[in-house]
Amino acid sequence: MRKPSLFALAIIAAVSGASHVSRSNDWPAKPIRLIVPNSAGGAADLMGRTFANALAPALGQQMVIENRPGAGGAIATESIVRAEPDGYTLMVSGLAYHVLGPAMNPNVSFDPIRDFTHIAFFGGSPMVLAVHRSLGADSFAKLSALAATSKTGLDYVSPGIGTVGHMVAEYTSDRAKLNLRHVPYKGGGTAITDLVAGHIKVGSLTFSTVLPHIRAGTLVPIAITTAQRLPEFPDLPTLAELGLQDVVVTSWFSLSGPPGLPRPIVERLNRSINEAMNHPDVRKALERDAVVSRPMSADEFTAFIRSEAEKWTPIVRTFATAK
Repeated sequence: MRKPSLFALAIIAAVSGASHVSRSNDWPAKPIRLIVPNSAGGAADLMGRTFANALAPALGQQMVIENRPGAGGAIATESIVRAEPDGYTLMVSGLAYHVLGPAMNPNVSFDPIRDFTHIAFFGGSPMVLAVHRSLGADSFAKLSALAATSKTGLDYVSPGIGTVGHMVAEYTSDRAKLNLRHVPYKGGGTAITDLVAGHIKVGSLTFSTVLPHIRAGTLVPIAITTAQRLPEFPDLPTLAELGLQDVVVTSWFSLSGPPGLPRPIVERLNRSINEAMNHPDVRKALERDAVVSRPMSADEFTAFIRSEAEKWTPIVRTFATAK
């Protein structure tokens, strides 16, 4: 069989490139799937829905949420690596899925930077240690005293293994000698359900997930991972105040897609998300949940993820080894 000539290969490449550009120009011509690596009702789900609702008018198509929990977000994250780079399958990415998870499990089948197209930053919510009111602990000291009397440790819920809630609670438990035992869930939505019901009395979850139940009086906040106290909750101490100065962290979320996503699609999505941050409904949601956000270009956001990986990977691996 004769090999194709260089001229023929050039023609094929040109036609393929033209088709690729055409598809990018026509995008989006149908609804876009937005994969959320956790169950409905958690922070990733809430953040995804907030921006999806704001993006729909700008894109002229709906963004359909698909919750796909499991393995600390790894199942959904791995599926994006294999998705067609046509702009119709995207995911709510974040610190848990692209930094902490791979750091805890270096054998994951994907590279968190190289195997994705990172598009835009949504923002981050602080973590909070909260307890069910029936536990009778309204301070970190009282929680610590109660936990000390338990032979097995007080059970606590988190959105799952390798999530920010898991890492904050385990790090706090280790440093502050807080006797806790982890009960992982498949997302903050299912974890908060059992916490509010009182089946498990302690939770380490995002502030956005817990806040409605704090306001309702069902849950009592014990400590938060912000740098300063929140104006709405002046009596809520930070973990830094309690002696853990290095536990200042937000569980941030973002938008990413499969590798090779066309640049015009990336730039349109990035521009639309950055503009959405000024939308009244989005601003209200972010302020309500104490979410810290700022516009980033796609390149700036990719560099941000890389810097987060460089910061957290050695900490997580050292801690995991010690455990």
